Amino acid sequence: MAGNTNRYSSYTTASVGSGSDGKNGEKAEKKDLWSSMLDGVASAKRLPEKNIILLGGTVDSQREFFESLSNNELRRTIDRNASRMPPVANSFALGYTYYDVLDADQEDTLARISLYTLTNPSPSFASLLKPLLTPQTIPNTLIVILLDWSQPWKWMRQLREWILLLRTVLISLSHECMATMEEVMLSWRDRGRGGGTNLDGTTALPVADDGVALPPGPGEWEDALGVPLCVVAQNAEKMEYLEKTQSWKEEEFDVVLQFMRTVLLRHGASLIYTTPSLPSQLPSLIHSSLGIHSLLKKQPLKHNVIDRDKIVVPPNWDSWGKIRVLREGFDVERVSNGWTADLDHPFPHHQPNDNTSNGEANGESGEGIHEREDEEDDDPQGSTVRLYELSVQDPTMDALQLAGRDTHSTELEVKIEDTQVFLGKQLKQLEAFKKQNDENFGQDFGSSRNKPFKKIEEDEGALDSYVRPTEAKVLEHIGPVQFNMGGIQVDADDMVQRLKVSSAMNLVFPLMPQGTNIHAQDRQAYGTSEPGSPTDEVGAETNAQMDTENLQAFFQGLMNRKSGTGK
Repeated sequence: MAGNTNRYSSYTTASVGSGSDGKNGEKAEKKDLWSSMLDGVASAKRLPEKNIILLGGTVDSQREFFESLSNNELRRTIDRNASRMPPVANSFALGYTYYDVLDADQEDTLARISLYTLTNPSPSFASLLKPLLTPQTIPNTLIVILLDWSQPWKWMRQLREWILLLRTVLISLSHECMATMEEVMLSWRDRGRGGGTNLDGTTALPVADDGVALPPGPGEWEDALGVPLCVVAQNAEKMEYLEKTQSWKEEEFDVVLQFMRTVLLRHGASLIYTTPSLPSQLPSLIHSSLGIHSLLKKQPLKHNVIDRDKIVVPPNWDSWGKIRVLREGFDVERVSNGWTADLDHPFPHHQPNDNTSNGEANGESGEGIHEREDEEDDDPQGSTVRLYELSVQDPTMDALQLAGRDTHSTELEVKIEDTQVFLGKQLKQLEAFKKQNDENFGQDFGSSRNKPFKKIEEDEGALDSYVRPTEAKVLEHIGPVQFNMGGIQVDADDMVQRLKVSSAMNLVFPLMPQGTNIHAQDRQAYGTSEPGSPTDEVGAETNAQMDTENLQAFFQGLMNRKSGTGK
């Protein structure tokens, strides 16, 4: 039997297909491996992104804040691409810039911070802030409000406007954003309480044995916004100016600090005073609030409530007891409850004009001042803002009240008349004064011919005593002044009186025309006699006789001496 020589392949159609699938599967697995490796490298190089929403201040003060955080002076000496520093675009509405946070060695980049700026708390800008707050960005966002020590009496009103604007934005967010904000606030409230980590990344000391976080005290975290908040008071060097020009004392500075700490305690916010020319803990506070910590050098955040120009109050540190210790007599409970009434007030109070500038929005124009007066009238009962403005008063408002204006006491603008109209009125007054002086001079010159000279002397003395009463009292207290002149004791008052009489005679007699008869009593008053009078003639004859007799006796004596020598 012949054997079958045909050979059949053991591979079927299915087996061929399965082999091709295996090869494709291996390729797909290799592709996924490479993509995962590339994604891992890319994610390792991807920088953590943080956001800061900067509210308040001016364009220049916001730039100063940005420079203090980015350390531009140090970066220029290290970064080769210093000329490529990102610009600060904050001149209109919502501004933007960014910077990279470097490690202590200035080589490794820890995070990139996007800075969004807004200078005016107008309700129309709420729509610009809303897209910045999403479930992804809320855990990495910090809100900073700028205040300035040049106008500390406006702080509480400015702070209320910004917080009311933020509340209108946060309330309008989605439910997912609300849930995220609640989680963020819970983590912030428990940070540093009962173990865990502090804001600066250091380990917190356990307060309770079981490790349970302590509950907040009175007035703490009662009005949490949902996003961390930090208040920065810039230009602390102007405290000296207030102390020198406005007579501020430690009491005024302590009152400002107590109000700010009490209000910010309700929001779980932090507070810091900064000076442009001095180093501060501002970068450490801001970066720690965003969860950015150096990998090489730990920078602990220390509180400071003693140095008045270097105040640092971290979150979860303050309490009512610490606020009361600063200065006695401060009603912290009343201020805290009044702030709740301020936040329950409807916002906005008045719709400002859209074409107003930053200065007008701050109340520097006439319309802005009247609007501010209306806002003060609309403040709720027990308002902390009104209580603060009564305790920390605006010195310009005090000056206007002292001026006693009948209209608005806060009106800064003064209406003036035309220059030519003003000069015309002054010219009429000057002509009237000139005419009156000419008439007075003519009357004085006409009466001086018949006025006794002794009376003139008495009038001059009366005038001196009227014009200089203080000098007369001093001379009376000192007594007569005498001095030695060539061995002779001279009375200064008597000499001055004689000089006055002599000057009066020189002024009056030359004005007399020739042939004018002068009264004998005036001559006697000044020690003179009238020419041609009997007393004058008798005196002249007597003097002539005395001179002749003396000459005759002198020559007679000479003759007698000569005759004596001849014998």
